[in-house]
Amino acid sequence: MKPVVFRILALTAVCALSFEAQSSSPPALTGFPFTDEDLNYSVNWPGGLSAGEAHLHAKRAGPNWNFSFMVDAGIPGFDVRDIYRGDSTPDFCSISFDRSTTHGSRKVTDKETIDKGRRMAVRSTTSGGQSEVPVPNCVKDALTFLFYAREELGQGRVPNPEQILFGGLYQMNLSYAGAVMVTVGGKQEQSDEIACAVRGPSATVTFDMYFARDAARTPLLVKVPFAMGTFSMELIR
Repeated sequence: MKPVVFRILALTAVCALSFEAQSSSPPALTGFPFTDEDLNYSVNWPGGLSAGEAHLHAKRAGPNWNFSFMVDAGIPGFDVRDIYRGDSTPDFCSISFDRSTTHGSRKVTDKETIDKGRRMAVRSTTSGGQSEVPVPNCVKDALTFLFYAREELGQGRVPNPEQILFGGLYQMNLSYAGAVMVTVGGKQEQSDEIACAVRGPSATVTFDMYFARDAARTPLLVKVPFAMGTFSMELIR
């Protein structure tokens, strides 16, 4: 065989190996906690009719995180417009938590700022009122806890029970309920179901969350039971 043929064969082999190496390299990781994230959801009545929409965002702010969650839903004559914002350290300790909610004619606007040195959450309202609540050393507001739970699930762990901040302290308990196929955007997708229970001073609220098995543990579906039926929040792909 002539030398030029050997050269052509060698070049072909190198190109083939190079292509194989590139095609077998893992895709870049996207979504929280790898990149900033913007997720959109439909809020649905029992039976599947749309009641509105929701948006979940995560954005890096230097070493810290800015989280936000917005809901715009309701029925004629009764609007639900909620905006939640949480700032946290890299290890998911809350710095501040804001909420502005409109449920019909009832409106609530307040801000909780963590005084880490005194282990206090200082709550202030637009009316000028102020109060303080003792908190754990690394307290998580409700929104920050969601993202913390996602990172824990990505490491193969279900978060331990702990108190979370939402205008006061509530006990949050999560438990793994198994692998479940869910329908998202008309397609079946494998998920992990997490049963959630939030216990407050006078009641316990339960709901189920379904997380994708991707690296970001993307929330696919949330189901919240009420007396009139189960409401849901479904990811829009």
